Amino acid sequence: QVQLVESGGGLVQPGGSLRLSCAASGSISSINIMGWYRQAPGKERELVASVTSGGTTNYADSVKGRFTISWDNAMMTVYLQMNSLKPEDTAVYYCKANKWGVLYWGKGTLVTVSS
Repeated sequence: QVQLVESGGGLVQPGGSLRLSCAASGSISSINIMGWYRQAPGKERELVASVTSGGTTNYADSVKGRFTISWDNAMMTVYLQMNSLKPEDTAVYYCKANKWGVLYWGKGTLVTVSS
């Protein structure tokens, strides 16, 4: 089993920044891909960004150039640096781990972008 705990969410003004963290614990060996997803009210959950164990990253078009995902293997933590935040970035952000096809999810952290 893999446990994922997200942190770093909160209320921020448009144009501001936040850094989300996802700490992984448990049976963390051989995790292939870590990712951040988000779900806004009334919408489906969508991929925000992902990173492989080899360092390959992938971003949703809506966040390219504004968000950066990184993976600290030593700390077994994945970060999502979010800059130039927009009201449409408001959502619950979830961390996901993919371990040889088995998916694990965190409980999410709320990000609200509002003036």
